[in-house]
Amino acid sequence: MSGEKTKKLRSQQWFGGPIRDRFIHRSWMKNQGIPDDNFDGRPVIGICNTFSELTPCNAHFRQLVEHVKKGVYEAGGMPVEFPVMSLGETNLRPTAMLFRNLASMDVEESIRANPIDGVVLMMGCDKTTPSLMMGAASCDLPTIGVSGGPMLNGHFHNRLIGSGTAVWQFSEAVRAGTMSEHEFQEAESAQSRSAGHCMTMGTASTMASMVEALGVGMPQNAAIPAVDARRNLLARMAGRRIVGMVNDDLRLSKILTKEAFENAIRVNGAIGGSTNAVIHLLAIAGRIGVNLSLDDWDRLGREVPTIVDLMPSGQFLMEDFYYAGGVPAVIRRLGEAGMLHKEALTANGHSIWDNNKDAECWNDDVIRPLDKALTAHGGIAVLRGNLAPLGAVLKPSAATPALMTHKGKAVVFETIEHYKSRIDDPALDVDETSVLVLKNCGPKGYPGMAEVGNMGLPPKVLRKGVTDMVRISDARMSGTAYGTVVLHTAPEAAAGGPLAAVRDGDVISLDVPNRRLDLLVSDADIRQRLKDWSPQTAPSGGYQRLYVEHVLQADKGCDLDFLVGSRGAHVPRDSH
Repeated sequence: MSGEKTKKLRSQQWFGGPIRDRFIHRSWMKNQGIPDDNFDGRPVIGICNTFSELTPCNAHFRQLVEHVKKGVYEAGGMPVEFPVMSLGETNLRPTAMLFRNLASMDVEESIRANPIDGVVLMMGCDKTTPSLMMGAASCDLPTIGVSGGPMLNGHFHNRLIGSGTAVWQFSEAVRAGTMSEHEFQEAESAQSRSAGHCMTMGTASTMASMVEALGVGMPQNAAIPAVDARRNLLARMAGRRIVGMVNDDLRLSKILTKEAFENAIRVNGAIGGSTNAVIHLLAIAGRIGVNLSLDDWDRLGREVPTIVDLMPSGQFLMEDFYYAGGVPAVIRRLGEAGMLHKEALTANGHSIWDNNKDAECWNDDVIRPLDKALTAHGGIAVLRGNLAPLGAVLKPSAATPALMTHKGKAVVFETIEHYKSRIDDPALDVDETSVLVLKNCGPKGYPGMAEVGNMGLPPKVLRKGVTDMVRISDARMSGTAYGTVVLHTAPEAAAGGPLAAVRDGDVISLDVPNRRLDLLVSDADIRQRLKDWSPQTAPSGGYQRLYVEHVLQADKGCDLDFLVGSRGAHVPRDSH
């Protein structure tokens, strides 16, 4: 148990040498049938698994992990699987986002406290990806990401339907009286017909694409369907590769550079990615020590065309995206247009350009040429003004062009419960020119910043055939949703931001081309209204109180203030 290779392995501080404490560690591990030579200087690879039957997107991870393990063994490593908190967007209340930071703490401390030399992150559902990336970034060991893959395309009444997107469309149709409740129920099984996460370009698909664009995942990580055998092959190859990353000391900080984040922002614009990526990438950058801001998102994404024609922005789904060439084809087109840092390093040891320069696009309808883009100026628009001094965001590719410059009278909802009690009222003073405003749904306000920003339209407007209105909130929106929706308004209402001062009938001006969001009320009146404002009662205790007291605003990624920064993977003190 000697030599340079043995000395540099972190796990040898648990397992290496004829010492009493290391006898104890090895002995207990051997009750699983692990042979002696697995402790003799082999890289120990932790497989961080977010499997849970309560997280349907990740419910197939038991099988997928076995392929990772085979790859690790084949490359001469020892795989050890460990569970962490699993965040299921579909079932977790009040919102999975409330627990993203908590899960990241679980990941960070599980990695640091255990005899692990490198990590494979098993992630799929929306918040499992950023929470694992954040936790791993705080430790900075060799790390590779394996996403679980999207479901197969949904089919209903001879048409493609996408998870999430179809729900918003169908529920509005029921409210408008153009779809029966029986048809609505029938669509449930047609939408979710295989293992995997949402097959639209929702947050899960977006974040899987971000993992690939950042260089943390292998090429084609994002789009291979969950039930395609090639997903298993990718997992196996990732298992092999992580052993090589440990031997090369290719740590996460060598991959997650400012250039890598800039590449990811541009890829997000090209794929029409979720606005949730803004918050998550800001938080990941904060953990690894990269200075990333909302201004970077606007600067880098403003000129990027959206070329991936996927729901909710377009018409196709992730299965089609994979067959058309996936993220590699997008990266090649961006690189050829000069929109890529080509030398950015990736997990397989090659540059992002070397990985993707020969990628083919097999369907120009799904991945369009840049001169035939779905939206010429995609990306994420960052808005500022007296209503959002710290910024707000809007996804142009999912918005109605005619509403991108708009003035209208506010219809205000103080909470999501207020919205639900009021929106269907026939007496509500609202028409298609109004601006729906939702307060107290931000990081502190909900708490957790729920995906309620894409408020359903009033039935009296829907019956006119109107399908979109300007909506503004401090909340988030599901990546599967669509519409002219301004989100992440900061500071939020619950923190005393200007949004708290908006009243029914106030005129609001949205000017996306000039990146403005303004409440057309005098500064003096806004100040007076905020003097009369009082904060809501904070949670009495537990994690929710910790969260509310320490969560940062959306422009900083909604991390907890004491978690920002990388603390490294120093070995904890031996207790024996």
